[in-house]
Amino acid sequence: MKAVAADPSIERGRAVLRMEREALAEAERRLDERFARAVELIASSSGRVIVTGVGKSGIVGRKIAATLTSTGTPATFVHPVESVHGDLGPVGRDDVAILLSKSGETQELLPLLEHLRRLGVRIVAFTGAPESTLGRHADVVVDTWVEQEACPHGLAPTTSTTVALALGDALAVVLLEGRGFRPEDFARLHPGGSLGRQLLTRVSDVMVTSPLPALPPEATMREAVVQLAERRGTVAIIDGQRRVIGVLTAGDLTRLMEHDPNFMDVRVDSVMNREPKLARHDELGSAVVYRIQEFKVMAMPVTDEDGHLLGMVHLHDLMRAGVV
Repeated sequence: MKAVAADPSIERGRAVLRMEREALAEAERRLDERFARAVELIASSSGRVIVTGVGKSGIVGRKIAATLTSTGTPATFVHPVESVHGDLGPVGRDDVAILLSKSGETQELLPLLEHLRRLGVRIVAFTGAPESTLGRHADVVVDTWVEQEACPHGLAPTTSTTVALALGDALAVVLLEGRGFRPEDFARLHPGGSLGRQLLTRVSDVMVTSPLPALPPEATMREAVVQLAERRGTVAIIDGQRRVIGVLTAGDLTRLMEHDPNFMDVRVDSVMNREPKLARHDELGSAVVYRIQEFKVMAMPVTDEDGHLLGMVHLHDLMRAGVV
């Protein structure tokens, strides 16, 4: 059979990805103590991180500022031209600035560099030219050098912006880990997003508390049928102190009906699951969703620390809350 030639566009696309992968590998190899100094400079600062750049570097800078902020390092992006015309009012000597420029000679950036030095702001340069004007006047240089751009003409920033973006992510993550930043902290900074909902929603926020589907162990299946029908197919069996000792589901009822035509008079404690899967009221909803899916149930009784029934949490309620 005659081999079919690969589409040239696929081959070119793979070549670009390969070039960017190799550029990232080289950036990893070149990462040195200057990166550690940049981390320390920002970590020890009591101010904000000011990020700036022009063109594609500016776009990367906006993303770096957003990533820093969302992971616990207050940061803001400023446009280098607008900033020297009044937008640097809040900037102070306790701040650290990250300036991005592949060449280190971006003309729009140099007036801002001079202004920041006069203010006493410490400078971290993301540049591929440490001996440039920007590199020589920075406190720390993070090396973003690349051998070549993926653009065949060497004009459109491609591999260079990929490396700068990845180094910005590396900086943010190292700072995050150094601060002991937790998922809960991320959620507080992103309360409106889906991840924020997953990290902030507790079982107590979505559980049903009234009317509670609950029966004593001596109750009959006749009573259970009513609650199973009216209260979404799961009933908690509780003792005299309202501690959960079992769970009865619509599935248990179905299996009983198949084997006992006189099921209505059967006591629930002879049918119930004596090792029920329970949820704690202070648990994250996402943790309960995981267990609901793992154990293939639709709901769980919710208890306090001593096992007393507080409510019932259903998968559908967790889904409506955006936890799933």
